[in-house]
Amino acid sequence: MQKIYVLAGVALMMVACGGDEKAYDATGTFEATETTVYAEQSGALLTFSVNEGDMIEAGKEVGLIDTTQTWLKIQQMAATKEVYQSQKPDMERQIAATRQQLSKAQQDEQRYRELVADGAAPSKMLDDASSQVKVLQKQLDAQISSLSTSTRSLDKQTVAANVQIEQLRDMLRKCHIVTPTKGTVLEKYVERGEFVAIGKPLFKIADTEQMFMRAYVTSAQLQNIKIGQKVKVFADYGDGQKKAYDGTVSWISSRSEFTPKTILTDDERADLVYAVKVAIKNDGYVKIGMYGELKL
Repeated sequence: MQKIYVLAGVALMMVACGGDEKAYDATGTFEATETTVYAEQSGALLTFSVNEGDMIEAGKEVGLIDTTQTWLKIQQMAATKEVYQSQKPDMERQIAATRQQLSKAQQDEQRYRELVADGAAPSKMLDDASSQVKVLQKQLDAQISSLSTSTRSLDKQTVAANVQIEQLRDMLRKCHIVTPTKGTVLEKYVERGEFVAIGKPLFKIADTEQMFMRAYVTSAQLQNIKIGQKVKVFADYGDGQKKAYDGTVSWISSRSEFTPKTILTDDERADLVYAVKVAIKNDGYVKIGMYGELKL
């Protein structure tokens, strides 16, 4: 009989000891990568199809800021560009007459040179012909230089107009509000018809499919953790309701910090802890801010 009591006492001690062992190594909260979308142009919000809780694909257009003034400026710059192009001189036509006069003067110079060589004409006639060739050559060079300068100036003005047109087209594109990433709309800050300015927040979106849990571990636990390590994560729904997920350690803080007031660690006597992030694939049940547990 006494032997039975001894065995029973040993069993109770084993249960008690086993009950002190925690089922987790660290706790934390679930987070998601959040992105706030801002207005990139100013104007009235003509359309805005965003509602809190909506799932939106990356690259989807969800709103439009008034584009009227930007479009009109593009038309104005396009007309200015055409004016510059129409003012470009036709160099060959404008120098054709001078070039023909120069050719005729060179022919006369050659003829007088032959006549003077034969003694059939005075040398003064050759000098006059040579002088005329030089004058016309200088006139032709001056015309070419002037027309080239004018052409280069107009070409640069055309390039400047093209740059301004591209800037305006970029402004026009920015009037179209496009989601930068896939996710769920968390908050909506404006409504259709409101006037928005550059930099005004429009809505906040978060990737709730690829979430992570931020947990805190002690330096003693840190030696057993590395990036890429597979771990178990448990979402805590309260009243003992939990759900397990496969997780991967995606980030480990390089510096320690004091234990946050809302965080429990395996060693509650530790003052300094290290933050780690564990990535999980969400099945729709894990919510931002929900508590969770980490098992290494």
